[in-house]
Amino acid sequence: MDSSLCTLGHVQEREFWQLLEEVLGRSYGRALAHDQVLDRLGGMTAVDALGAGEEPRVVWNVLCDQMGIPDSQRWGKGHNAPPMPVR
Repeated sequence: MDSSLCTLGHVQEREFWQLLEEVLGRSYGRALAHDQVLDRLGGMTAVDALGAGEEPRVVWNVLCDQMGIPDSQRWGKGHNAPPMPVR
């Protein structure tokens, strides 16, 4: 993944999928994205939330929080977390 994209202040949806596969593995990560209900996003799955226009960075953080993935592991190897989006 091109880490320069994460420094722009947001995570693009394609980066969400790249992170998902890097951090959780392709099969497990995609299954979680389709099946795991995210309480903090109104009971939507990650796929539903992205489809509804939720910021991918927010979806990623909510998924990681719910799965207990520490900050030190959620951005993959050698990547820094981008700042949260301004609302």
